[in-house]
Amino acid sequence: MTLGVGKYLVSVSAISLTAAIAVSSAFASKPQTFIGTVGDAVCGAKHTMDGDEIYCLRTCIRRGSKYDLIVGDKVYVLNLKDQSNADILDQLAAQQARATVKGGTDGETIEVESVAAAK
Repeated sequence: MTLGVGKYLVSVSAISLTAAIAVSSAFASKPQTFIGTVGDAVCGAKHTMDGDEIYCLRTCIRRGSKYDLIVGDKVYVLNLKDQSNADILDQLAAQQARATVKGGTDGETIEVESVAAAK
């Protein structure tokens, strides 16, 4: 049975996509625990907007920035899959409380599994 060129290209594309997903998943590290301060990916460790830090953070998030976690000198962008984690991060930022984030890293990004107040 022969495949037409179009069906062949679709099959090759599907196989390539599956392989790419498997490879990208392999690069994310095993879950770790990070404790730090909540920020946003636009400002990083220093908020640049006039006003208080929580106003700046919320404005940046509302404009499409991602949350980040500042751990010492490192800044990790947080990739959230669950909106409830964003709500927790917002509360912790407003309280200027430290956060405990669990998840795997992929470079400077944490694939977030859970968020809680640091103890």
